[in-house]
Amino acid sequence: MIGKEGKREGRHRRHRRIRKRVVGNAQRPRLCVFKSARHIYAQLIDDEQGTTLAAASTLSREIKDKGKVGNKTTAARLVGELLASKALAASVSQVVFDRGGFKFHGRVKALATGLREKGLMF
Repeated sequence: MIGKEGKREGRHRRHRRIRKRVVGNAQRPRLCVFKSARHIYAQLIDDEQGTTLAAASTLSREIKDKGKVGNKTTAARLVGELLASKALAASVSQVVFDRGGFKFHGRVKALATGLREKGLMF
């Protein structure tokens, strides 16, 4: 039986493996995704400078002001749309997707769908 620590360590192993290849720069930043049991977080990172260009999460003021938006998948899609609008405002149109060791399924996929709908390419 795999406990909580085994699952977490497996995700960290997958994330390290992904990060060997996925690197962001100013023209094409890395879109880093993290999800907890309750929230989802996404940020655009320029790895060359070590700076965050834009960030959004379910804890963002714009999402919280909408009140209850449905389930967590719907909230993840809204986070994607919000981050895409922030990215386009910062003149970023292409990103490298870093799913953080999570499966591209459910909330992570919904976030990516929200990003694509608003015009971000990856």
